[in-house]
Order: sequence, then structure tokens, then C-alpha cells
Amino acid sequence: MKKRVLSLICCFALLIGLVAGCGNGDTNGDAESAKLVVGATAQPHAEILEVVKPMLEEEGIDLEIKEFTDYILLNPALNDGEIDANFFQHIPYLDEYNEKNDTDLVWTVKVHNEPMGVYSSEYEKLEDLPDGATVGIPNDTTNGGRALMVLQTAGIIKVDEEAGLAATDKDIVENPKNLKIQMMDAAMLPRSLEDLDACVINSNYALEADLNPVTDSIFMEPKDSPFANVLVVQAEKKDNEAIKKLGEALQSSEVKEFLEKTYQGSCVPAF
Repeated sequence: MKKRVLSLICCFALLIGLVAGCGNGDTNGDAESAKLVVGATAQPHAEILEVVKPMLEEEGIDLEIKEFTDYILLNPALNDGEIDANFFQHIPYLDEYNEKNDTDLVWTVKVHNEPMGVYSSEYEKLEDLPDGATVGIPNDTTNGGRALMVLQTAGIIKVDEEAGLAATDKDIVENPKNLKIQMMDAAMLPRSLEDLDACVINSNYALEADLNPVTDSIFMEPKDSPFANVLVVQAEKKDNEAIKKLGEALQSSEVKEFLEKTYQGSCVPAF
């Protein structure tokens, strides 16, 4: 009887060991046989991730790219654990999100810059904008402030220096053309070009609307702006092996070549 009980215990222990050894791997383990679910906006972020997908496969990492049409949802999805990482934002946007939401999301690598551009369906130059023209800008804090900085760099407004990236139209201290600033969802700006005199548009949304930031914008933010787009994860996953492999792939020569050949100045490497 004792031998039978001992035998059953041994068999049960062996079964538990086998079940534990049959896991499919995740981001909490080593890079081998891991799966990463990365959220991204379509262009250029998801396209860049497609470039690194086969590179990660060679490392034993299954990369699943989950596209989001509304970038506002990407950080909540990451914070809630619905995805392992996201790729869509610059550092000032991330910092502002963490501060407002008491979260601890961190960036791992810088990948590219997307110079913001001013577009118009009616005017070919910024100086052609009429007195009282309406200009659309993104309604989130950092991108709205950034858009105002672009207009300031272009020389058509001046913003209070103390406002920084949190600037709104109320912080405009010089406005010789009496521009009317209309804040709206960033994704809606390309579709609003027929209704507004001009719009300041993030490059990813410009590309999705078949607008080339280099040839179609009437003014473009300098390429060396500090708004590098980064890979973002939960703080506890920053040193995960699969995440590190993804970061290395995103800063590879293959990605650099892809950015330079595909976007020709509208997305420039930040590494």
C-alpha cells in the first residue's frame, strides 16, 4: 500500500513538472520562445515593426503587432497589461501622461523623429495666410504646445516662454495675423484641411492621409527637434530580454535604411 501511494505521489510530481515545462514563453522569461504584443499606430510605427518582425523571429521571439487608430488608448492599454509595449509617442508626451495619471511607464530606446508640419489646401506659404485665419492644432497638451512652437519657429506667432509644451492659445503673446487657433483630435486634422485655413499635423497622421511632410507641408519643424519617438514598457519589464532584443532591432542598420529610403525626410533616424 505504501509503495502504491509513493508511486502515485511520484507520478503526480512528474505530471506537474511536465505541465510547467510546456509553457509557450512570455516576456517575463528569456528572449527564447517569447511572445511580444506591441501596440502601435499604423504609420510609420507599425510599418517599422514589420521590418523588425523577421529579425526577432530569428531570435525566437514572436512579435504580434496590434494597431490602434486612436493613440490616446495606447498608454492605458500598456498600463493595464493588455500589451507588452507600445510604439507611438515622444518623451514629452510620455512624461506628461505619467504625471497626469500617476503611472510608471518608461522608454527604452529612441527610434526616429517625425517632424511636425503645417499644411493648407488653399495657401502655398505661411505668409499667405489671411488676417484672422483659423489654424487647427492637436488638442492633447504636449502636441498642442509643440504645434504652437512650430508656428513660432515659422515666425507667425510668439508664445510665452514660461508656458513651454503646456502652451495653449492663451499663451500667445504676439499674433500679428490674429490667427484663430482651433484645437481638435490629432487624427481629425488631415480631414479638416478643407474647412480650416491651415493645420499643424503630426507626421504619422499626415502619412496616413497620403500627405508627404517634405513636399506637401508649407512649413516643417526642424529635423533635429527633441521629440524622438520611443519604445515604451512598464517599468518592471524594462530589462526583459525580449524587450532588449526588440530595442536592438529597432536601432538596427536595417531600420535606419528603411526610414531613410521609405520616408525620405518625413521620418528621420534618432539613433
